[in-house]
Amino acid sequence: MPVQLSLPDDETRDLFADLESDGTAELHVWDFSGPPPADVVLDLAVRPYVLTGDLSVLDADRIKAVQAQSLGYDDAIGNVPDGITWCNAVDVHEEPTAELAVALTLASLRGLDDFVRNAARGEDRWDKGAARPGLLGKRVLLLGVGGIGHQVERRLDGFGVDLVRVASSARDDERGHVHGIDEVHDLLADVDVVVVAVPYGESTHHLVDDAFLAAMQDGALLVNVARGKVADTDALVRHARSGHVRLALDVVDPEPLPDDHPLWTTPGVLVAPHVGGAVATRMERVGPLVREQVRRIAAGEPLLNVVDVSSNAG
Repeated sequence: MPVQLSLPDDETRDLFADLESDGTAELHVWDFSGPPPADVVLDLAVRPYVLTGDLSVLDADRIKAVQAQSLGYDDAIGNVPDGITWCNAVDVHEEPTAELAVALTLASLRGLDDFVRNAARGEDRWDKGAARPGLLGKRVLLLGVGGIGHQVERRLDGFGVDLVRVASSARDDERGHVHGIDEVHDLLADVDVVVVAVPYGESTHHLVDDAFLAAMQDGALLVNVARGKVADTDALVRHARSGHVRLALDVVDPEPLPDDHPLWTTPGVLVAPHVGGAVATRMERVGPLVREQVRRIAAGEPLLNVVDVSSNAG
């Protein structure tokens, strides 16, 4: 029997047309905006590339598994009926997100955001301003050493930084020591840059709070490519407005950030619209993952990247 596979749009469906022509799968188009197709039980439904969305349309009688195209799955926790397997997109977004983390770091430390603003306003276009700190020789604290954190670490190798790694618990690996999260406040005063790349859950909700920011040295840069709710937005605003810290954020809370929110106009703050994984080559990584899931379903093998989205997860 062919695998019953739904794709979010006709364009994506066309990428998998060979699976239908060779009898491996029967393809359907479903974008999660309404009920699933009524005439079939889907073995695998590929969710559109969204960060949040209405999951009340999920029906365990008509869907066996969902393949998300995002790495994070906090919006699915407690919102997926029992009986539906949820798979996230491991090895799809880690490298692009790490690339953006480094780009945001460099842009802020070299003042590119200010140059762009000056150019748009037609003011001080050739004003170099004060010398910027740059990244060379800086001490960088990497908060989270999982998939994204590992890729950030790899990309920082060529920048001559002194890297301090922090994870949920202390340990040693082939690259040296990893500090535990219980040590982080003691470490913050001695670092120039903090890159946040932790998964979001109960243990990391508002991890970056007023006390965390207060422990950072004056003028230090916080880069967040995790989830917006990892940081307390009110605390971010207070510490950025005072000039105590600089911010480079790909994620914020709420998203989208309201047009009149102070983070848009506070000096020393650079905001990107949550585009860490939004690169043109995304389907080059999603495609092989979906194909492998289809192969596993046909062979009766366990799916990859299954995550716990029950109401008590996290």
